[in-house]
Amino acid sequence: MQCSVMALAVKLGLVILGGVSLIRLSGAYQERLDRHGELAAVVAVESVKLEALQKRFDRVFSIGGEQRLMGEQDQWIAPNRIRIIWR
Repeated sequence: MQCSVMALAVKLGLVILGGVSLIRLSGAYQERLDRHGELAAVVAVESVKLEALQKRFDRVFSIGGEQRLMGEQDQWIAPNRIRIIWR
């Protein structure tokens, strides 16, 4: 009788330990899913920025790109400054 009660207690302890472990693992898994969602959103935003920069890069190195680049540079120079182009 005592052995069966002790075996039942050990089995009950193992079941409780397994249940607690599953609860903790589910919490950690949910936290990972949340982090993954945040990182996926950041990657999506950065991918859009990368595509825009790649298009701009392609425009600069296409035919007439030098003139477009010089046109973009005009707005960066203060009105009272003289542009110097080094060749």
